[in-house]
Amino acid sequence: MSGTLLEDSILEGLDDEQRTVASTLSGPLCVLAGAGTGKTRAITHRIAYGVHTGVYKPQQVLAVTFTARAAAEMRTRLRDLGAGGVQARTFHAAALRQLQYFWPQAVGGPLPALVDHKAQLIAESARRLRLSTDRAAIRDVAAEIEWAKVSMLTPDAYAAAAAGRAEPAGMDLITVSRIFSAYEDLKIDRNLIDFEDVLLTTVAILEDDEKVAATVRSQYRHFVVDEYQDVSPLQQRLLDLWLGERRELCVVGDASQTIYSFTGATSRHLLDFTKRYEGAQVVKLVRDYRSTPQVVRAANTLLAARSSEADRRATGTTWSAPLELIAQRPAGPEPVFTECSDDEAEAAECARRIGVLLDQGVKASEIAILYRTNGQSEAYEQALASAGIGYQLRGGERFFQRREVRDALLQLRAAARTQGDEDVPQQVRDVLASLGYTTVAPQNSGAVREKWESLAALVGLADELNRVRGPEAFTLQSFVAELEERAAAQHAPTVQGVTLASLHSAKGLEWDAVFLVGLSEGLMPISFADTQEAVDEERRLLYVGITRARVHLAMSWSTSRSPGGRASRKPSRFLDALRPATAGQATFRQPRAKANRKASAPAVCRVCRRPLLTGSERKIGRCAECPASYEEETFEALRAWRLVEAREKDVPAFVVFTDATLVAIAEARPQSLDELGELAGIGSSKLERYGEAVLEIISDNS
Repeated sequence: MSGTLLEDSILEGLDDEQRTVASTLSGPLCVLAGAGTGKTRAITHRIAYGVHTGVYKPQQVLAVTFTARAAAEMRTRLRDLGAGGVQARTFHAAALRQLQYFWPQAVGGPLPALVDHKAQLIAESARRLRLSTDRAAIRDVAAEIEWAKVSMLTPDAYAAAAAGRAEPAGMDLITVSRIFSAYEDLKIDRNLIDFEDVLLTTVAILEDDEKVAATVRSQYRHFVVDEYQDVSPLQQRLLDLWLGERRELCVVGDASQTIYSFTGATSRHLLDFTKRYEGAQVVKLVRDYRSTPQVVRAANTLLAARSSEADRRATGTTWSAPLELIAQRPAGPEPVFTECSDDEAEAAECARRIGVLLDQGVKASEIAILYRTNGQSEAYEQALASAGIGYQLRGGERFFQRREVRDALLQLRAAARTQGDEDVPQQVRDVLASLGYTTVAPQNSGAVREKWESLAALVGLADELNRVRGPEAFTLQSFVAELEERAAAQHAPTVQGVTLASLHSAKGLEWDAVFLVGLSEGLMPISFADTQEAVDEERRLLYVGITRARVHLAMSWSTSRSPGGRASRKPSRFLDALRPATAGQATFRQPRAKANRKASAPAVCRVCRRPLLTGSERKIGRCAECPASYEEETFEALRAWRLVEAREKDVPAFVVFTDATLVAIAEARPQSLDELGELAGIGSSKLERYGEAVLEIISDNS
């Protein structure tokens, strides 16, 4: 393909605004890009267009983003567009590479070792100061130290600058400052640096050594920064030093997706870009190609409601005018709003709806359950496991650390040395067949199914790359190289299974169906959001959650925490503008009958007849204070059986049955499947899967 044709092909398929971004090759350029508007496509095509027209030299372009996964995805797209020499890295990765190169000449000696986790050093620092801390306190102090460092605060300056911030772990700011100081001293004594030091030290070297700064500026002449609303003052300082006096900068961001303020991120740099760079061009991307008009309407309404509230209440707080998205997809279903009696009922209803979607042909990998705090995941893990639905925890075991994936990479690497390059996807299938891959998914659940899903994800990736790059360019060796690069960046291919994730960790991802759960006051907004700015951030967090959905969007909440508990919870204030209403009252979808029965007839202890307040008590059938009535041998036999089942399926023991359910079985001693099915915690899928085995254990221990 000739140069002109190739350049034209890079711009093909872009809308007018994206094409403006891609063809504007000199900065400063500010791209305000709403969720789902194709910002990554626009900026990667801009870089590729600049390379193919000769305006950019690939080695002189640095694209910076905020996660290793996003950087790996950007590198893949650039390589597919013929701009593989461009560097796409996170701020930390780019700074660490420069630090490793320049440290010997700028400082001398070997670079200090990098601390992966602060917890141990912070705990030791607290002990030296004779302060008692638990794991949660150490975690909170670590987060506060990270905030201080990215805000470029020393231990001495921290207390004054942090005035008005929430006190981490209930400690006063002076105490935190002392731990901070002791932590820094410990690192110096042991010749260690942490991730924030990577940025701080790189900044210091660039500021102090003009030779080093000149070398970096001659290497990189064009900069692109994605997710610019999330930069911290320290990252902005590093970017300034990379640029020097030049203006060849393109930034991309959306102030309405600023959700990391607690880490030091601020949208101020994005909002003030045109003030800092006079004459900067601004392009707005508002055509949403991700979501249906129904989902887009909900997202726009959520943000618009904040503006009207501010007008009515005259809060005086700043709120940048949000981008109003324009949906480009065909119409889809309306969002579903569901009120449930308790958390357990909400999780069960969520699992039921997911089962319906699966029956309709929606892939499990295209469904996500998103919640505000990680502690909410357990109820949904159990509900999905009870329904026989596979799931994956985002932030759980990393894909490339799974044994079958490591074995697959070894086999593929060996095959790449000996086999040709005809029909690479079929070669991948042939190689993985020796590890257990089949064209048809196994009916088994647990470890067998999970192993197959890992191998199937590799096959799917081979098919995708073969389609994108073309059979002529796609080789088995290039596939192995792609896997090795993805392994280094933890850029996993798609795995079948419903995704469970916090709203914060869902940023940058999307699914066909999204379930936003736990949308009650105290969780959304979170209880400690006690200022207008904090509540605004919670609103933006919910906006990010809504805009993850392509077609199906469900929002739910429960009126009490535990089955039979007092219905004191209220739905999130953010839902007021979103829910359909009749005569001023919200209209809810009713929870399933099982949840209603629990709410209308609170269970009572079979011994003392007092109400049972917790899920564990309801499962057992008696309150915790009353004595147990089961035979120890029966309970231990059930536990031993559960352990064998869990190991065979390679799942945690509670996924088979929780301890509370085993106690309930041992005490009730059911004699039939019907009696067993009456016990709490035993749904139809578990009854079918384990019922006969449980009854046999009960019979053997009569």
